[in-house]
Amino acid sequence: MAHDHHDHPGHTHDDHGHPHDHADIDWAEMAPMLEEQAELYLPMYERAMAWLAKRQTEPGLVVDAGSGPGVASCLLAENFPGARIVAVDGSEPLLERARERAGRLGVADRFGTLTGELPGVLEELEYPADLIWASWSLHHLGDQRAALASFADRLAPGGTLALLEGSLPTRYLPRDIGIGRPGLQARLDALHEDWFSQMRAGLPGTVDVIEDWPALLASVGLKPTGTRSFLLDLPAPTTDRARHVAVNTLTRMHEVLGDRLDAEDRATLDRLVDPDDKASIHHRPDVFVLAARTVHTAARGV
Repeated sequence: MAHDHHDHPGHTHDDHGHPHDHADIDWAEMAPMLEEQAELYLPMYERAMAWLAKRQTEPGLVVDAGSGPGVASCLLAENFPGARIVAVDGSEPLLERARERAGRLGVADRFGTLTGELPGVLEELEYPADLIWASWSLHHLGDQRAALASFADRLAPGGTLALLEGSLPTRYLPRDIGIGRPGLQARLDALHEDWFSQMRAGLPGTVDVIEDWPALLASVGLKPTGTRSFLLDLPAPTTDRARHVAVNTLTRMHEVLGDRLDAEDRATLDRLVDPDDKASIHHRPDVFVLAARTVHTAARGV
């Protein structure tokens, strides 16, 4: 599958993404959590979309490639009020959620969905897109350069591909949290990098590339037009929603990375995800959310 997601194993991360380990995932069950996560990151995505809108002539067709439950798709509809929006994802339960959201927000009359695997499913679009938004969906595809070439082929002349990849890991806790060794999140990030590399190595037809995204966009015939990072800064004491997302993310990391941790860090993470422990994410006053997401844009020649 190529889905939009984020951060750590399971990317119960933030935005509207999905876990990397797709097997046997009940997407209908996961959908509410994914949507909650995406909504937490809305302020950051609102700024990214506004930046895009200022630099983009009014598009006729906008495609969210790897849409998940449609939070970004509906935001695209709000920012481009004259456009038709198509949310594309491999999970029909998540696209059902996207359609429901579009209905609640009053954009259903120009909102459609397309179920299938990226990048091939884009061939089913009725006509070329003026804007393709691809947020953390590319890295689920083994040959990323070939996938970018497919995205580029589905752009109309003068159309834009907006690619969100890379970025920085989200932080939720200070370096020293008073239990265990200081620097736990940095060590979790390092373990995640190894895990992510193994995930990429296991994808069908995987090809290693230097992750210079503007250079990759140029290599498939697009003209890079800009790169910008957007910040989400929710300081402590944070909101209930932010705390809930932090709990879900650290719990997911505990499930996926737990066996890779040394005994002391595993014991610390055990405490952090235990709702009965006063030192846990559930109760700590020092929980925050600090995230940065980087968007790269490139245009197809006229």
